[in-house]
Amino acid sequence: MTVKHHVRVYKSEEELPREQQLAWKIAEVAVDPVEIDADVVDMIINRIIDNASVAAASLNRGPIVSARAQALSHPVSNGGAGASIFGLDGANDEALRTSPEWAAWANGVAVRELDYHDTFLAAEYSHPGDNIPPILAVAQHVGKDGRALVRAIATGYEIQMDLVRAICLHKHKIDHVAHIGPSAAAGIGTLLGLDIETIYQAVGQGLHTTTATRQSRKGEISTWKAHAPAFAGKMAVEAVDRAMRGQTSPSPIYEGEDGVIAWMLDGPNASYEVPLPATGEAKRAILDSYTKEHSAEYQAQAWIDLARKLHGEHPELIDPANVTSIVLHTSHHTHYVIGSGANDPQKYDPKASRETLDHSIPYIFAVALQDGGWHHVDSYAPERAGRADTVELWHKVTTAEDAEWTRRYHSEDPDEKAFGGRVEIELADGTKIVDEIAVADAHPLGARPFARADYIRKFRILAEPVLEAAEIERFLELVQRLPELTVDEVRELNIVAAPGQIDLAAGPKGLF
Repeated sequence: MTVKHHVRVYKSEEELPREQQLAWKIAEVAVDPVEIDADVVDMIINRIIDNASVAAASLNRGPIVSARAQALSHPVSNGGAGASIFGLDGANDEALRTSPEWAAWANGVAVRELDYHDTFLAAEYSHPGDNIPPILAVAQHVGKDGRALVRAIATGYEIQMDLVRAICLHKHKIDHVAHIGPSAAAGIGTLLGLDIETIYQAVGQGLHTTTATRQSRKGEISTWKAHAPAFAGKMAVEAVDRAMRGQTSPSPIYEGEDGVIAWMLDGPNASYEVPLPATGEAKRAILDSYTKEHSAEYQAQAWIDLARKLHGEHPELIDPANVTSIVLHTSHHTHYVIGSGANDPQKYDPKASRETLDHSIPYIFAVALQDGGWHHVDSYAPERAGRADTVELWHKVTTAEDAEWTRRYHSEDPDEKAFGGRVEIELADGTKIVDEIAVADAHPLGARPFARADYIRKFRILAEPVLEAAEIERFLELVQRLPELTVDEVRELNIVAAPGQIDLAAGPKGLF
């Protein structure tokens, strides 16, 4: 049975034994030898496929090219065989491998760039698939088999999602990647079979080094948005390395008088109830997460599906001359983070960056309404964002917080939890169109929940332009045998670009 761990701030003169600290409780979950349920294994396979999909589609985008060049500037470190970088055949060519922390960096950027992998939303936002690159990189470096990798990824998902269920970061303008440092460190701890003390220290360091502000998702959103979770994964690898060498972390990292909660989150009087699996309880959190059908911020997924539906039912909405106003009545989060409630003029700027447009629900809804769908490249193209009729329609779209949709957003009842809302469209002739959607079509409770075949289809669509047909089949055959993979096969758990797709010589130059 899940145990809720009470977390509060302790004054320095108060005694708080390690065994009662959240970081220690996380470490206890990480060392629990409980077996992984078959449906969890299946979902882990799905998410590895999904990560490979979005990484394939990103291979030649600027942030990935840069991160890959940085990683290749660092040779394989001592103590292992090194780790592979997405797109390169590191399994067969040591020169194309790097140390695990830099592989975590390069691959983490590739996974995150398009905002197209899995999501979990509760008290905080998260993309728990961000745990996979650092854990896989370490597994390849030290030589772990598929069973060990499965157990480690289950831990990473469990810890991140349990933290996300209880501890809000964004309302204090702390970026959600602060939950990745502890979760990835815990997952690596499971992978390596480390003791509680070592994992405890790594979790503390993982948190301490990955707290950052949300300006990375505000204003002129930069390429750092893709780098932020990769940095957290890289820091987790380094934290584990330091902890294994006997180095300690600030303690108590969460509960201390000058710690994260007291000064970065809800303050000295704060308290949280963090749900963690009891000893012997299966780690099943990954089943509560959900993937993306569309390359856009998760809170836009359902709205894209609704816009797609309205496009077919009301073709007159394509022409902005027919529309007086479009109001999206939605949750607090959607309104204030990606809606007009952000009071961010960038969200209505036709010259805004891709990263900013990805966080503008007025833009996304307008384009999806006109096009009847969403494309991971074309929908963000400068010429698409600058199209006159789109700009006119886009500027007629606003959001409004609706208390009921906010309540459903935060509901713990999966049957009523919702990430959509109600749209009210006023037409120039005075008529009104009203419709609503609770969850995305691909959501487990949506119109067309994602299953293995959908993950494979997504992979094929995104991989076909950059991978040879034989490579696509090789990867799919390999990953679907995940629990059975040998050490050598785990090292082959990567995608290799077709000849000519990656020009390493064209990588940007820096210090290294």
